[in-house]
Amino acid sequence: MAVKKKTKWQDCFLSCFKSDQKRIPDKKKSVYNIQPSFQRISFDISGSTLSEDLSISLAGSNLHVFTLQELKVITQNFSQSNFLGEGGFGPVHKGFIDDKFRPGLKAQPVAVKLLDLDGTQGHREWLTEVVFLGQLRHKNLVKLIGYCCEEEHRVLVYEYMPRGSLENQLFRRFSVSLPWSTRIKIALGAAKGLAFLHEAKKPVIYRDFKASNILLDSDYTAKLSDFGLAKDGPEGDDTHVSTRVMGTHGYAAPEYIMTGHLTAASDVYGFGVLLLELITGRKSVDKTRPYREQNLAEWARPMLKNAWKLNRVMDPRLEGQYSELGAQKMASLAYQCLSHRPKLRPTMSEVIKVLEPLKDLDDMQTGTFVFSVSTDSDSQKEFSRESLRSQKETRKENGQLHSRHKLHEGSKYMKSPKSPLSFT
Repeated sequence: MAVKKKTKWQDCFLSCFKSDQKRIPDKKKSVYNIQPSFQRISFDISGSTLSEDLSISLAGSNLHVFTLQELKVITQNFSQSNFLGEGGFGPVHKGFIDDKFRPGLKAQPVAVKLLDLDGTQGHREWLTEVVFLGQLRHKNLVKLIGYCCEEEHRVLVYEYMPRGSLENQLFRRFSVSLPWSTRIKIALGAAKGLAFLHEAKKPVIYRDFKASNILLDSDYTAKLSDFGLAKDGPEGDDTHVSTRVMGTHGYAAPEYIMTGHLTAASDVYGFGVLLLELITGRKSVDKTRPYREQNLAEWARPMLKNAWKLNRVMDPRLEGQYSELGAQKMASLAYQCLSHRPKLRPTMSEVIKVLEPLKDLDDMQTGTFVFSVSTDSDSQKEFSRESLRSQKETRKENGQLHSRHKLHEGSKYMKSPKSPLSFT
């Protein structure tokens, strides 16, 4: 009987690991189909070896393996002129690829994310991202095009998202505010991305849902990115996954912080915080505000059920240009998502059903009311004439106008002992 030879991590990832590393036996887990072209598997990322199942999975995922030299050419040696930003993983640069690098490769701009060896994330998160995004495909998940793993270098190559992150679009200063309809579209797209993960044959818990991890394309389609903290969901009769507490303060569900029990409802809580950010224009945590207002969820949730209080917390940058009914429904949804009892939170499919109709509501105010006061003397004279003319017409209608009060032809004002600005 033939014995299958196990494939090591270094065989799949261009000798990412040295041969003298300690080997940890792989844990065998079930394999299931996510897409017809390849299989998705579960594995223990802490190990330094890789089973044949993973190499087969990535082989069918259409991921391209780039060399570091190719990425230097793509990004002009990671030049500052192509720098897009930096997060917990590391710096991100813009580049451009075409079929010169790989036959059949679509010519397109890309975002090249380079792991910062001194940053908050490492090889474990990089590998998690390759595995999940290499296998999961959805219009509301950012597309991973390829990766690079040479010596200590860990690089990811994504499709380029021209509008950057929702965090930058929503909170940056001195810019036009996101319209209400765009906010609804972004919330709906992000919800569909989470629902896809939660309802997969083998569910995925995103674990780090936040505005900075939602990227926007040219027409503001939302796509989830940064899967470094994602986890496989509970299987069989399990109700949760026990794991170390990781994520972002202000978005993490309270029960997850207290117990380390991770469920899909943990993601729903984070989505509720995002809804609050879209409603209020405030960050999930803002240390510059008064103490009681620093944590957005704690401060805003009690006001979401009251229409009058809701108007007080709406993003002032919207300038009243939003659907009141839509805002109330979104606020009610956020209230449910932020419930301290996980079982009372809606599923992401239920969230989508609530959000879908909101994009078609047309009760939004169409204009902004402007009241202005002028102290110019000519304006006062004109106002005087208009006021007196109004008084005259009123007296005529009531039959109270006497001949002695008629204006002479060519006279400019009515003589009256009262102030010209006084009127009934």
